[in-house]
Amino acid sequence: MNIKKYKQNAVVLIAVMFYLGTFVNTANSAPNKLVKSIPVFAPTMPGLPSLQQRATIQNKWLKQRLDLLIPDLMREAGVDMWLIIAREYNEDPVLETMLPSTWMSARRRMVLIFHDQGKNKGVERLAVARYPVGDLFPSAWDPDAQPDQWARVAEIIKEKNPSSIAVNISDTFPLADGLSVSQYRQLKNALGESLEERLVSNDSLAIGWLETRIPAEMATYQTIMRVAHRIVERGLSEEVITPGVTTTDDVVWWYRETLAQLKVSPWCQPSVSVQRAGMSTFDIEKMVLENGNIILPGDLVHVDFCMSYMGLKTDTQQMAYVRRPNEMSAPKGLREGLYAANKVQDALTDNFKAGLSGNEILFAARKEAINSGLTPTIYTHPIGYHGHGAGPSIGSWEQQNGSKGTGDYRMRANTAYSIELNAIEAVPEWNDQKVRFMLEVDGYFTGNSFYYIDGRQTELLLIPR
Repeated sequence: MNIKKYKQNAVVLIAVMFYLGTFVNTANSAPNKLVKSIPVFAPTMPGLPSLQQRATIQNKWLKQRLDLLIPDLMREAGVDMWLIIAREYNEDPVLETMLPSTWMSARRRMVLIFHDQGKNKGVERLAVARYPVGDLFPSAWDPDAQPDQWARVAEIIKEKNPSSIAVNISDTFPLADGLSVSQYRQLKNALGESLEERLVSNDSLAIGWLETRIPAEMATYQTIMRVAHRIVERGLSEEVITPGVTTTDDVVWWYRETLAQLKVSPWCQPSVSVQRAGMSTFDIEKMVLENGNIILPGDLVHVDFCMSYMGLKTDTQQMAYVRRPNEMSAPKGLREGLYAANKVQDALTDNFKAGLSGNEILFAARKEAINSGLTPTIYTHPIGYHGHGAGPSIGSWEQQNGSKGTGDYRMRANTAYSIELNAIEAVPEWNDQKVRFMLEVDGYFTGNSFYYIDGRQTELLLIPR
């Protein structure tokens, strides 16, 4: 036995177990955005916190979020009251994120009320529902005293007498459009004409709530991203892939089974695809249709992997090269193609600025990348409670001329983004065949600077390592 090599491997494994098995609470300082995401081969995935532990942490986050974010959001929007209304199994996307972690849905009809009493008294929270919503929203309805739930809503509003009442209706953002037609009609009937005139729709409340991350969340987001990256890297290794035998579909289901074993949910089906010399130019629209390919030596393998953990989403794309016999690394043209995608990332994130719209950032980034000789496609999106989250759209893969509405929304501080894009490069070793180098990695914008939450891929992973 090679004792020296055994000790080195043991040290690596212990380090991985530490990083994956412990909640990181030292992520308050932003890591350097140029730090590489180092491939680590771990034969097993260490245990994650129990479901009960996760629920406890999520509930603490929710309480902090309600206390910290709601007052500023309401005052910035200029509204005195915010109503969020939903029924069981037809939840408003915002209401879903305000339920305790053990509540799987709303109960019957639920009306959450936020009433700004001023800076001295703060924002009062009420639930016009049969039950209090945990210890977050006390119940303000006694069905014995007032059998009509809508009448009770109207009573509270008349008592508080707000000058403006926000509801979640939006032509632009699906995540801010949670009030159903039937509930809107019944609300208006209950309020009467004088109070109905005070109803306003305000996207910035719902979107601001969903997109803003608090420090406690970001302290753990780094660990969540680290778990996602290690799962992706394991799937792109000889542990899972045997060239000439394993199909892309095999790898897809390995990812699904791994998440199930860890009691972690996917928020989208993983996809795995290959590009190889002699293959027609990769078509992103056909990505899922190519999942039956057998992975061969010389292939460039791409993974798109989505994970939901602790209520937060990750979205990751990485690439690996399957070494041919006697090859020690990927062909230079493939390595340089990945570097080109990194340069597009830099062009994008260098143009992040609070107050700019998603479209303005897209146009500036594309101009910078194209002037550098790159062929970029940028389709970056916010991430957080939802995979394709609340906030400004920064391009879409089929539309590089900006997105009307969602692309006009302006970037705010304390928001997270999935930096999703690709660069097309000719590879000399493949007879100048054009190859699409696709990357996706999650990062955080403080308002002054941007950093990758757990680094980014800057070198192709190798199969075998």
